[in-house]
Amino acid sequence: MSIPKEPRQLMINLMYLVLTALLALNVSAEVMNAFFDLDKSLKVSNKLTSDGVKSTKAGIQPLLDKKPKLKEPLNAGIDAINEEVESFVSYIDEVYVKLVDGSGDNNGVIDEGDFVKGDMAAGKPLGKKNKDITTRLLVLGENGEEPYGPQIEAKVAELKDKLIEIYSNTIRNKDVMTEGKLKKEEVEERINAIIASIPLQVESAEDILAKSKDGKQKTWSEYKFKQMPLAAVMPSLTKLQTDARNAQGTMVNKLAELVGGRELKLNKFFPVMNAKKGYVIKGEKFEAEVAIGAFSSEFAKTSTISVNGQKIKLNAEGKGTFTETTSSTGKKKLKLVANVVNPLSGEKMSGNSEFEYEVGVRSASVSADKMNVFYIGVDNPVSVSVAGAPSNSVKATCSGCNMNGSGGKFTVTASKPGDATINVTAQGFPSTPFKFRVKRIPNPVPVLGAGPNKNGGLMGNGEFKAQGGLAAILEGFDFDAKCKIQGYELTRVAKRQDPVSSVNPGARYGSDAKRLVNAAKPGDTYYFDKVKARCPGDTAGRKLPSIVFKIK
Repeated sequence: MSIPKEPRQLMINLMYLVLTALLALNVSAEVMNAFFDLDKSLKVSNKLTSDGVKSTKAGIQPLLDKKPKLKEPLNAGIDAINEEVESFVSYIDEVYVKLVDGSGDNNGVIDEGDFVKGDMAAGKPLGKKNKDITTRLLVLGENGEEPYGPQIEAKVAELKDKLIEIYSNTIRNKDVMTEGKLKKEEVEERINAIIASIPLQVESAEDILAKSKDGKQKTWSEYKFKQMPLAAVMPSLTKLQTDARNAQGTMVNKLAELVGGRELKLNKFFPVMNAKKGYVIKGEKFEAEVAIGAFSSEFAKTSTISVNGQKIKLNAEGKGTFTETTSSTGKKKLKLVANVVNPLSGEKMSGNSEFEYEVGVRSASVSADKMNVFYIGVDNPVSVSVAGAPSNSVKATCSGCNMNGSGGKFTVTASKPGDATINVTAQGFPSTPFKFRVKRIPNPVPVLGAGPNKNGGLMGNGEFKAQGGLAAILEGFDFDAKCKIQGYELTRVAKRQDPVSSVNPGARYGSDAKRLVNAAKPGDTYYFDKVKARCPGDTAGRKLPSIVFKIK
């Protein structure tokens, strides 16, 4: 690519490089859409589970009417479970509102003003890329209030303990044990099975440390929400509600079994992928947790999920892990298929969905902040950036020049013309060379005074005599550099007289040159020849063009 000579075009090219680097750091629109699709899928799953729980309770009432001793404690247990889950879901909804509204019009409610183009139906918040609101509200806290992240973590543990306590107390009730024909050993087995099956929990400190790339211990809030865009936090919060709904459905169904009631029947299933990353670097592993939306723990042994035809082994909670090593760049599409068999009725059902993620390559850019070359004798500011790598991990060295600086900002100095190579390294980015040219500062222009005819031509007698000597000006050069006149030969040619010359050392007129200048009359011609100047980085003076003035 040819290098433009005009400073304005050079600056435009530099701005384009900076914009390209900024765009490389942004998450693609496709990945953002994947987060929204995931959030919608989880919400649909939650509604199905909630509707199923209501249907289950209503369905067992005719049977409970025939068992009055069982009706009161069983309904009390189911109501208590439902109340605790609804309270938790409402709390998460309140946090959800604060995040979406806080990144939108901030009027205290979720409305059209909080969403892109005012489209609430699309579910894409105005602040979908906002990382500040999630960090402030969930990790740091604001206005002296405790952040919501630790509160959510505590409420998850509290909800799990309360649900287990309610379920345990319900089936340990004498009337429940008698009417349900349960022995003490069986009661304890059922309690232990519930404890093992409900998914309500957050990552432990050990798990977080093991997954930490920098080896530093983080709190659950920092690991889950710090500097995460709102679009990624939304499905994380909704998943906590999903876990609560699944626990609710499991417990209510287990209690319903004690009266011979029907099991929760779901007629829609959604394979759900909870990806750790929607954008990965070439050579890294793409890893995601896959699960079936509206899942019941009873389906664990009879359900399967496949990703692009690869069968995923599910655990007791209906979850499995899919991994693949990326070998090429671009968009990747995953086709998920869920096959479910109702363990009671033998009914077979299935559902499918698709998930897209994007694979990119780490890239670096090195741009001279003022020109596309390095100039000898001046400080050349340079910006270095590596997409996807923190600026404090970016290192740069130079062969053919000297380089100092850090954090993406460097200064280059050079001593001889030729080529220079900057080598860039960063976290997860191999050493990469960038070629530059090293040049001398361009020739300055000799001028006399500051008027419109300073480069030669007609000049008034008085103006000419008022000047003190020649100067060397660097025109169109963006660096703070000055060149000095070393000397020149001044010649006066008067009408009908022989030329008179004087060699002048330095920029200002000496005594001989001053006498020639003071003798100026209209019609005289003055020649400034053999002009020499020295610029920063020069080992010797350089010749400049002659200039001629006609006195008027």
